Amino acid sequence: MTAVVPARTSAELIGAEEPVLAHNYHPLPVVVARAEGAWVEDVEGRRYLDMLAGYSALNFGHRHPALVEAAHRQLDRLTLTSRAFHNDRLAEFAERLAALTGLDMVLPMNTGAEAVESGIKVARKWAYDVKGVPADRATIVVAADNFHGRTTTIVSFSTDEVARAGFGPFTPGFRVVPYNDLAALEAAVDETTAAVLIEPVQGEAGVIVPDDGYLTGVRELTRRAGCLFVADEIQSGLGRTGRTLAVEHESVVPDVVLLGKALGGGIVPVSAVVARREVLEVLHPGEHGSTFGGNPLAAAVGTAVVELLETGEFQRRAAELGVLLREGLEALVGKGVVGFRSRGLWAGVDVDPALGTGREISERLMREGVLVKDTHGSTVRLAPPLTVTAEELQGALRTLEKVLARQV
Repeated sequence: MTAVVPARTSAELIGAEEPVLAHNYHPLPVVVARAEGAWVEDVEGRRYLDMLAGYSALNFGHRHPALVEAAHRQLDRLTLTSRAFHNDRLAEFAERLAALTGLDMVLPMNTGAEAVESGIKVARKWAYDVKGVPADRATIVVAADNFHGRTTTIVSFSTDEVARAGFGPFTPGFRVVPYNDLAALEAAVDETTAAVLIEPVQGEAGVIVPDDGYLTGVRELTRRAGCLFVADEIQSGLGRTGRTLAVEHESVVPDVVLLGKALGGGIVPVSAVVARREVLEVLHPGEHGSTFGGNPLAAAVGTAVVELLETGEFQRRAAELGVLLREGLEALVGKGVVGFRSRGLWAGVDVDPALGTGREISERLMREGVLVKDTHGSTVRLAPPLTVTAEELQGALRTLEKVLARQV
């Protein structure tokens, strides 16, 4: 990448944002101007290894050539029709995405939160039309410490007070149980339960990986109870954990899979509800929609993403490099790391609080050319693009070791 002489410095651009942007984020003080692969460059030309990958939206790295080409090609032809008309890209996208996930039908949307909201609507409609739950009595069981988005319905069942406080009144119809607790889940399910909605790996909570057998147990329980298993794979899906979907680590097939982030290749927002035919067929014209959902540009990029995953290359890379990541973090336990959880190229790293908060560790890593993001307390997340090399990954781990040892 060639350095660009900035019209304004990082400090000037950060200052310019303050009076005009809502303060709903607290970004690290780096102003990215260019990016390629696993690397980004700020306005002054400093380079950083991106170990966050847009919270898994950039699983294939910045500006992956096949995805950029697909977008350019489509931009020259057609970008939007709305769903008032058919377009020539949507059917192939839906067919290939359904095949990739082992399910039947696709409801295209835009953002991850839209996919979750859509999944909730579909589950409730299925409960009334198919299961026979009395009107307005359907419930959905969710897990504590979940993160499914920040819309008003979703924060209604969040246990994160930062996301929740001050946004009531909240939407009823949800039951919250501890994550990774099958007994609590079984106790919460009854004849009104439309669905169990969980993340196969909890991302925002700090990459919480459930015990072996938990996902299988959820699948068996929901099948016995006659309710849907809805898996939120928005962060965990599309190669991140070393499988196409994280539920595949237990050979589980949910009734509904929610996808987003990496589905748009880091180029456009693309999300989807992918489900069994019996489930999505409960929707009829006028009951749900999106002007931009399934637009030709999104479908073209989404199809190119599916093509990359169909080869299995990125799933293999995540699995193989995930071993290096795990081994590197194991070597740091007792050297500033007090614990970690990982699956594929995704880890939540708990740093000794005496060394700083997660935010402070992230800022120190940034100064050394590595970008990560904190979550709660002294935990930082590592989720590099699946295109990262072994050398780049090991370099990032060495930098983390130096930061923890206060050698930099």
